[in-house]
Amino acid sequence: QVQLVESGGGLVQAGGSLRLACAATGLTFRDYTMAWFRQAPGKYREIVAAISGNGGDTYYTFPLKRRFTISRDNAKNAMYLQMNSLAPEDTAVYYCAADLANAIVAIQEPGYDYWGKGIQVTVSS
Repeated sequence: QVQLVESGGGLVQAGGSLRLACAATGLTFRDYTMAWFRQAPGKYREIVAAISGNGGDTYYTFPLKRRFTISRDNAKNAMYLQMNSLAPEDTAVYYCAADLANAIVAIQEPGYDYWGKGIQVTVSS
């Protein structure tokens, strides 16, 4: 049974940083492209960033690339999202997702096979 569990969320002041982690079990982690999505209140879920199975390729939603960094550790079956210079508009539930593909081929929800339950990130002004 595949499980993706997010951690590291919480409340932070504007300008601060958080590091999210996603722990994966029940799958051959290196075979999966991994991604972070987020959903703000009243908005659609959107992709934040994705990383290929071997970590050699990344994708970012353009405005976030300067502040967020996605990474993974295949030895630990874990993925991370370092978020810097956080702003109130970054407030959302952040989700970890997995796509059975070595390369990044999906940047929208339907392309991902497994999802975590999400974790709240709140940025106060």
